[in-house]
Amino acid sequence: MKAPERIFSVWKRFDSFPMETLTKLWLHHKGIGQREVSQMKEHREEFGITGNCFDLALWLLDEFDKEGIRAYPVGSSLHTEKAHAAVVAEDDKGSRFLCDLGDQWLQPVLIDRDTTVPQKGYFPAAGIEIKSSGNAAEITYHRPGGKQSMQTYHLEPVDRDEFWIAAGHSSRQIHPIPLLESRVPITGETAHWEFYDWKSFLSTENGLVYDPPLEELDAWAERIYEKTGFCKIFLKESLELYKTLGEVN
Repeated sequence: MKAPERIFSVWKRFDSFPMETLTKLWLHHKGIGQREVSQMKEHREEFGITGNCFDLALWLLDEFDKEGIRAYPVGSSLHTEKAHAAVVAEDDKGSRFLCDLGDQWLQPVLIDRDTTVPQKGYFPAAGIEIKSSGNAAEITYHRPGGKQSMQTYHLEPVDRDEFWIAAGHSSRQIHPIPLLESRVPITGETAHWEFYDWKSFLSTENGLVYDPPLEELDAWAERIYEKTGFCKIFLKESLELYKTLGEVN
C-alpha cells in the first residue's frame, strides 16, 4: 500500500505544511488571487505560511515535476464552495498513489486495489479501507469509538489549465469561519490538530482532546504559532480579518 521511496521522499518535504484558509483571506484583503508556486515559496520563507488544498496540490505537483515523477491533479466539486483538490502520483509501473495534503494524510496510499482490513499509518487517528473502481476510490475511515465516515475520490486527471482556473475560483470563495489543520507528532502517533470556528482540538487514536477555550486574538495567534510556526504578525492580521468578517456575517 505504501508509495515507493521516490514518491514518498517528495511527500515528506511537506510534513510540516498545514492546510489552512488564513492565508486565503489575508491575500484576498490585499487584492491577491491564486498564487504561483514561486510566490507560495516566497511567502513560506517570509511568513512560514502554506495555503489551502489547491495551493498544497499545486506545490506538490511542482515538486513531482522537478523529480520527473508522473503526477496529475484530481478533484471533486470543482468551481464550487465544496471543492477539494489532491494529487495522484504514479510509480515506474504505472501504479497510482493518492497524495492528499489538503486533508493532511500522513503518507500517500496505493489506490489501485481494495483493502481487506483497515490500514493504519495513512491517516491521523483513523484506519482506512479502500474500495477501488478504476476512476474512483471510496475511502472508509474507521475512527475511535467505532465511528465511521466515507469519502469518494474521483481519480480522473484534471487538465492542468482547468485546475488552475478552479484554484482561482476557490481563492475568491471566502468563508467567514477560519480553518487550519495540521499533523502534530505526539507520543506514539501523529495526531491531527484542527482550528475551526474559534475552537481547537486534537484528534488522536484515543479520541478527541479539546483545547481550553480562548477569547483574545493574541492568545489564538500564540496557540496557532505554537502548532505551526506561522509568523505572529501574519496570524494577528488574518485572525482580525476573520473576526471582522464573522461579525459582518
